[in-house]
Amino acid sequence: MSTLSSHPPIVGSPTEAPLADTVWATLWPDESATQAFASALADALQSWPGGRDACIELRGNLGAGKTTLVRHLLRAAGVQGRIKSPTYAVVEPHQAGHGDAAWPIWHFDFYRFYDPQEWEDAGFRDIFAGPGLKLMEWPDKVAGQLPPPDWVIALDAIDEDQRQVRITADTARGQHWLTAWAAAHPGAAHAL
Repeated sequence: MSTLSSHPPIVGSPTEAPLADTVWATLWPDESATQAFASALADALQSWPGGRDACIELRGNLGAGKTTLVRHLLRAAGVQGRIKSPTYAVVEPHQAGHGDAAWPIWHFDFYRFYDPQEWEDAGFRDIFAGPGLKLMEWPDKVAGQLPPPDWVIALDAIDEDQRQVRITADTARGQHWLTAWAAAHPGAAHAL
């Protein structure tokens, strides 16, 4: 199977079958809970078929903890060295693992993204068509350009430490992963 045929279309398209409207929700009382979640997610993504090529949207207001979650996820996946926020660069590439186990991770922050032409000029279409985990903050800034996310992780700051977390799936494989996640992890999983 070629690299391109193993990835969904770049711009969202209807799925073959309707997805179940399942949501997994939990409360993180502090940053250590965020770190524990990120560690479990890194392990899961590396074990799920296609998990290393997932597209995950991170939603939440400024200060909700999106970048903190990504930093913990990158560390848990084995990224070494300094992890910078892509706020001004829009994207930061990372390499997780070593040797044959290495895999690319792309962290996007579209907060300062204004010009749709920048999408093409920056080569984002090629990145999304290629292999690697794509983590996207502020995806609403590039609506219509992104592929459908496998997961949407929505973070809501309750106070300085606590975060309400909701995960939904927008693809068939994302729904499969969400079902597996809900079965293996405490939290509240229910149909919408």
